[in-house]
Amino acid sequence: MTFNVGEKVVYPNQGVGTIENISMRNFGARPERFYLLRLASNHLTVMVPFSHVGDVGLRKVTKNGHVEAVLKFLATGETSDCRDWKNRFKENSGKMRDGSLIGVAQVLKGLLILQKKKPLSFREKKMLDKARHMLIMEVSISRAQREQQAIETLQNALAKSDLTLPPAL
Repeated sequence: MTFNVGEKVVYPNQGVGTIENISMRNFGARPERFYLLRLASNHLTVMVPFSHVGDVGLRKVTKNGHVEAVLKFLATGETSDCRDWKNRFKENSGKMRDGSLIGVAQVLKGLLILQKKKPLSFREKKMLDKARHMLIMEVSISRAQREQQAIETLQNALAKSDLTLPPAL
């Protein structure tokens, strides 16, 4: 997959960023092309080699049609109920690393349901916050909305499942 300078992309488990530059650097004895990506959440820059784009899961921002499916899932979809903390965290971590929008939504909804039953661990609270942020950013960009509008969109979908989008940590 190739991207252009100025294009918005999703870096799994980190969020949305913008391709700022495409450069060539020597990697050992051979030259390698890199994307210079600036993350929206913390303004850090990341260099991703062309040869590793698939490995890290760098992808284009989800189209609005797919966002509708994610919103429907948040409103009515079922999540798996893994009782063991260790297995649940491992499964959720995998979904966050994969970076698909539906996977992030599954993590968010699953943790919100769990939070209604019992307090989340510190690590799960951090994961919930990251999933929240990633969904807000991608929905905002995909639908060309301000961040507050994206929060309201997600809140409305979750309300149909009797869930509430938590404030940021």
